Amino acid sequence: MTRFKTLLGITLVLLVGQFAWGELRVKSTQQQNDDAAKKVERKFRQYKRVHQEILKLIVAGNEDQALKELDTIIRVVPRDGESHYMRAVCNARLSLVEKAIADVKRALELGIEPSRFRGGTKTGLESLRGNETFEALFRDIGSGIVHGPMVGRNTGDSLSFWVRTVQETEVRVRCWEKGKPRLVANGISKSLEETDYTAVVTVDGLKPNTQYHYSIQLDCAPDHRDVYQVKTLATQGESVKFDVAFGGGAGYVPQHEYMWNTIHDTKPDVLMLLGDNVYSDAPEIPEMQHYCYYRRQSRPEFRQLISNVSVYSIWDDHDFGVNDCQGGPAIKSPYWKRPVWNVFKNNWVNPAYGGGSEQPGVWFDYYIGDVHFIMTDGRIYRDLRPEGGGRPTMLGPVQREWLKKTIAESEGTFTVLVSPVPWVFGAKGDSKDTWNGFKQERHEIFDVIKDAKKDGVLLMSADRHRSDLWKIEHEGVYALYEFNSSRLTNQHVHPELPAAEFSYNKKQSFGYVKFDTTLKDPEVEYSVINIEGKVIHSRKLKRSEISY
Repeated sequence: MTRFKTLLGITLVLLVGQFAWGELRVKSTQQQNDDAAKKVERKFRQYKRVHQEILKLIVAGNEDQALKELDTIIRVVPRDGESHYMRAVCNARLSLVEKAIADVKRALELGIEPSRFRGGTKTGLESLRGNETFEALFRDIGSGIVHGPMVGRNTGDSLSFWVRTVQETEVRVRCWEKGKPRLVANGISKSLEETDYTAVVTVDGLKPNTQYHYSIQLDCAPDHRDVYQVKTLATQGESVKFDVAFGGGAGYVPQHEYMWNTIHDTKPDVLMLLGDNVYSDAPEIPEMQHYCYYRRQSRPEFRQLISNVSVYSIWDDHDFGVNDCQGGPAIKSPYWKRPVWNVFKNNWVNPAYGGGSEQPGVWFDYYIGDVHFIMTDGRIYRDLRPEGGGRPTMLGPVQREWLKKTIAESEGTFTVLVSPVPWVFGAKGDSKDTWNGFKQERHEIFDVIKDAKKDGVLLMSADRHRSDLWKIEHEGVYALYEFNSSRLTNQHVHPELPAAEFSYNKKQSFGYVKFDTTLKDPEVEYSVINIEGKVIHSRKLKRSEISY
């Protein structure tokens, strides 16, 4: 018996050692690939742009030129997995199947996630699917889930989940209370090619303020390996305590993708992404939009975070169009407006998208308990110089009237007005890209607060590559505090501004907001936390400070 225990102990040690070594090897490969990305950035240009420029060549039919540029990068940084991925795309488009598969294999060896090759409608690798050698590379991956799951709408008694699959598939989400696996609530939907193989599944009949486990089943075949956790929040109108992490400026920078781990470690209940989330900057190139979403959604750090916090998102210029763009007043013009909107819808899980197909956009509102968030779209109908000399509008007339009505009717203990660009006029010098270019419209919105005597209004925003706290004075209204943060992962930085109550740009950072409406005098606390998890600044506000 003693000998048996000894042998068993040795076996267990070896097994644990093999598992640990496997984990170490995977992490090491990922780290090596991220280190290679840093070298590419030092030798060439911003990493988020390097391969986007090459993709433009590929889409334009200049695959041979793209291959030459990729060879230049690989000669300097041979371990850059993304360059081998792009070589695979080039060779697949040139029908050089064996070369493409060899590039795929090398990219995988260098740490590019398998999900980059397995799903989606515009990877450039579609011609390889069904090829026996190509499919064999992924045979050991049991799950048909490519991206996600992502938790979205959280009403306390209901949750929505987003997922992308390899092919059209029935998707079932099973939720059960922690420790009660026999009490299951289900939701069913189907991923479709027309929605880029994505599905949104809603599970109703849940208990508020309850920790749940959930799993994903595809075509009724359960994947027992992957069980996730999420907490339902308070139902609308109830007093509540919860935390929000937010920010923008999340260009793809591999060595900064651990930001998502940092946010995860703070254990927020909600993640709000307020624009410049993927930096596609190519409204006329659908392949680019998909490429930017796929590479972010494939990162394990991002996938872990979005699987257990509720995500709400709006866009800004670099996701909707190009730098400082304006969509103009028309619904169908420019021609790419609706297609870009469709791509956005397929990649998030918001409760609504503007006025729907009749009036596309990304504005919506939602409640967490008695805290009301009103999310705006600052791009799709923006018109800085209307024909006929009318006044500039950031929102367009339909959204503006919706916003005014929603503010006036808000029942929030706190009402949070969320913009992709700063509300304060001085955040970007004299630039007209912020609300500084739309002063009259901003005055009109703030006047709704005054006329309705609406207490507890806060402002949130993104766009500037730093984190700020601003205090805005408006006649007839108490001081309006603005929480601004937009340097989640970006390299490029904007200067700190002494006019703000505090301003931080030394490292990548995010905003963290704690709400507590259970107190006699409800309060909110805004903190700036950097990528290393250090709290840089913090400010607490009582509701009595922002009331009439």
